[in-house]
Amino acid sequence: TVITIAHRLNTVFDADRIYVLEQGRLVEMGSHGDLLKQQGVYAHMVAAVGEAGLTGTEATSEIPDLPAASEQIIDDAGSDEAGSLERHTLRQLPVVLRLLRFLHGSWGWVLLSVLLGVATVGSNVGLMGTSAFLISAAALHPELGTLQVAIVGVRFFGISRGVFRYAERLSSHDVTFRLLARLRTWFYQALEPLAPARLLGYRLGDLLSRIVSDIEKLEAFYVRAVAPPLVALVVALGMTLFFGRYDGRLAWVYLAFTLALGAGLPWLAWRLSRGPGKRLVSQRALLQAHSVDSIQGVADILAYGSGRDMLKALAKDGNASGRIQRKLASIAGMSSGLTLLLMNMGMLVTLGLAIPLVGAGKLPGVLLAVLTLTALAGFEAVMPLPLAAQTLSSSLQAAHRLFEVVDAEPEVRDAPDTIPIPAGEHTLEVSGMTYEYPGDGQPTLEDISFSLLPGRRVAIVGPSGAGKSTLVNLLLRFREPTAGQILLDGRDLHAFAQDDVRCLFKVLSQRTYFFNDSIRYNLMLARPTVSEADLYNAVEQARLGPFVAALPNGLETIIGERGLRLSAGERQRLGVARALVKGAPIYLLDEPTANLDPLTERAMLDTLFSLMADRSMLLITHRLVRLEHMDEILVLDRGRIVERGTQATLLAAGGLYRRLYDLQNRILSET
Repeated sequence: TVITIAHRLNTVFDADRIYVLEQGRLVEMGSHGDLLKQQGVYAHMVAAVGEAGLTGTEATSEIPDLPAASEQIIDDAGSDEAGSLERHTLRQLPVVLRLLRFLHGSWGWVLLSVLLGVATVGSNVGLMGTSAFLISAAALHPELGTLQVAIVGVRFFGISRGVFRYAERLSSHDVTFRLLARLRTWFYQALEPLAPARLLGYRLGDLLSRIVSDIEKLEAFYVRAVAPPLVALVVALGMTLFFGRYDGRLAWVYLAFTLALGAGLPWLAWRLSRGPGKRLVSQRALLQAHSVDSIQGVADILAYGSGRDMLKALAKDGNASGRIQRKLASIAGMSSGLTLLLMNMGMLVTLGLAIPLVGAGKLPGVLLAVLTLTALAGFEAVMPLPLAAQTLSSSLQAAHRLFEVVDAEPEVRDAPDTIPIPAGEHTLEVSGMTYEYPGDGQPTLEDISFSLLPGRRVAIVGPSGAGKSTLVNLLLRFREPTAGQILLDGRDLHAFAQDDVRCLFKVLSQRTYFFNDSIRYNLMLARPTVSEADLYNAVEQARLGPFVAALPNGLETIIGERGLRLSAGERQRLGVARALVKGAPIYLLDEPTANLDPLTERAMLDTLFSLMADRSMLLITHRLVRLEHMDEILVLDRGRIVERGTQATLLAAGGLYRRLYDLQNRILSET
């Protein structure tokens, strides 16, 4: 049993029974012959196929001239030779140094957070010391006046510790979050030159994980691995000098325990967590990639009954991530326990060394508690270091994943001395162009040559896999020819910036991407300064006027992710409207009617040809409809031009074009 849903009549006219839908209602049913006799909707669609080779009615309205493409300016700093040399030098640097380079311009804030961190620990040391002195001295019942300084000190250090702690957290996190925002912008800017060629090897969920989760992971690096070690170093030097005033052994003991807490324990934590930290970043990225795939493909997953299998795969990824997190949590618990153990051991050893000094009269008795508790308070400076070391591996792995994408060499790069493209009409010439995908071993396009003069119309047709879409990418400079060249007004296309070249084309693709926003927003992407009149004019020309007028919110209607709230045909017409909104001298149409029924297809092509009466047009299609309007037709087969000429000459030649034409219109012979 076969149920076929289609708008191409060649795929259904042999069916035993055909049901015809119009505006959501079943209006006709029967066999192909029965429906033709009824002279209804189906018969009109068949007639449209028959009239596809005839000149259609021409629309009278026109889109007004739009601003020149040169008005769109995109900063492409760093594309010159010096920038390339700098990027090559950066790739040779260790990951840590590359991360620290992003602090350029923010070192003042880092220094401020270090000073505030030192002040915080100093206030804690002062609070513990003055409190211990006050309690010890008060036990001797001295005059109250002798304790005033200690009382004021306790109040001052108690208040200042909280103030300094708040200010330190505020400054360190503020600079970190600003830096993460800059990192996201930097990463996206680095992705743009790599699209689409260099990004084909990455899954959407994986790229999403890099720009969101991996950059968030760097918060631990900038908050815990930059300022805290500097704070610990300053405090350790100060406390060592403080204890050295009373006894050298106290200073050496404090320094030994500080090194154990600030270097030995972090090294142990780093060694134990290095492997799990790297695996956690990769496992989370894999989980996110699978999650995005399963959400985007949920309809197909359910249709094929694979929901349970996908659920098991997601559960497997989630459990693997959970096991790694539990292991890291165990390491963190061990580090926390060892930190408390070493801190208290350091305090007790300090106490053990200070007692004989008091007994020998070398140290006042009231300082016994002071030295003991200040030693404990001084260790606060090194407490964050084991956790920082534990998170260092995952932070560096996250950074490595970012640099892995960014360091890829773009397939297309601007020359350092590009020139602007003048306004007006242009001549496009392709000469001996060959392109071979890396690793394929054979060219996808070979020795392609043609010219597109101002006002002329050229069509490129051929079976699937002939190389038509590759040609579009080469013209838009998404890829570079392996051999041959593309000339614009006699100059190699490399003489112009990529963005300027792309602004020459009004591009209409069969897979136009739409954002989860309003119809207005998706149209204005082509030209943000478009007037309201031009916007509605483009909608009408794209045959979307009645549809938009019937929507409760009109142009403000939200169309969903990738425009999926619209039908395929509505998305196609919205893509036509977007192309009409953009101001560019050359129309580049890649399967512009791929998702339209014959009636709408014929009307849409008639409208487009009317609007392009005096414009250059390159039409890439496998639908041989209305091609009698073209000045030249190029027939591609296996990457080579095998035929060229007008439709009349190609049909008379009886070659590949004739065979494609007869196959497409076989319904007419049956009719």
